[in-house]
Amino acid sequence: MTTTADARGVPPAEPMQKQNLALGISAVAAVMLLVVAALSILEGTVAIAGDELYVAGPEYIYAFDTTTWGWVHVVLGIIGIVCGVGLLFGTTWGRYTAIGIAALVIIANFLSLPYYPLWSILVIALSLAVIWAVATWQPDR
Repeated sequence: MTTTADARGVPPAEPMQKQNLALGISAVAAVMLLVVAALSILEGTVAIAGDELYVAGPEYIYAFDTTTWGWVHVVLGIIGIVCGVGLLFGTTWGRYTAIGIAALVIIANFLSLPYYPLWSILVIALSLAVIWAVATWQPDR
């Protein structure tokens, strides 16, 4: 099926269902990113405030102090909230930075996996869902 432009060269408007779907996917991605960012801030705050919750084996290759991991998660969470708000408003920078920050959150949680595995796996899964949702949303179409 081909679309033709009118006499002024303006293409026909897209069906409302496609626009609503794009809006829904972007809203879900933004809210999910805000949830992931809030979880990262909580994870970082717990690591900074009380190191006794996180336990790692002695042979972990990325053995940083849990306070260091805490600050990494807090910073990523704050940046994630900014990106989530940008994504919620539909900005282009919000889309690209949302994918980037979700990827960084995945890396940070993978590296801190031995400290609190179930929490890290949950945040990794949510971050993957954010990347999928933002990558499939095509507002230009």
